[in-house]
Parts: sequence; structure tokens; C-alpha cells
Amino acid sequence: MSLESVTERITRKLGRAAGFGARAKFDFGDDGRIFVDATEDPPAISHDDNDADVTLVCGIDTFEGILDGTQDPNVAFLMGKLKIHGSMGLAMKLNAMLED
Repeated sequence: MSLESVTERITRKLGRAAGFGARAKFDFGDDGRIFVDATEDPPAISHDDNDADVTLVCGIDTFEGILDGTQDPNVAFLMGKLKIHGSMGLAMKLNAMLED
């Protein structure tokens, strides 16, 4: 999966999600990153490396599995495939929005 297709899927999922109200970064290492500023309405999405309230670090394949529902994000976290920097509460909100 490409960074552009993941960006499109995140845009669709978070565009329908109300109440997040924070900045999140999805860091895929060499594959790139996606920055979401949900303090704006609609959320601003870019590939910039800005400061975020919560950062999820994983491989793009792991994240694709999370979006598809084939990878449980809690299991990925426990196995070390997914790392979270920043607010765990915001990470849980993201989890709920991305699983829908």
C-alpha cells in the first residue's frame, strides 16, 4: 500500500469523526508520515513532520492491517509492531475512529 492510499483512507475515516480535536502523526519510517491537525474543521492533513499530541509509529503494512481490521492495534502494540508517543488517551480515540 502506498502513502497516498493510506492518506486517502485516513482522510475519509477522520473526516467523519467528530470530537478528536487534537494533532496526530502517523510515522511510517522510510515510507513517510501523515500529519493530521484535527483542531481545524475540517481536519488538515499533510505529509509534514510537525509536532503532534500523539504519534503512532509502525510499518505501513501494519497500519494497513489496522485499517482493514486484520491487525488488532492492541496486539500490534503489545508485540512492539506499533509504538505510541504522547497521549495514550488520544491514541485510544484514534483507534476507535480508525476501526469504524
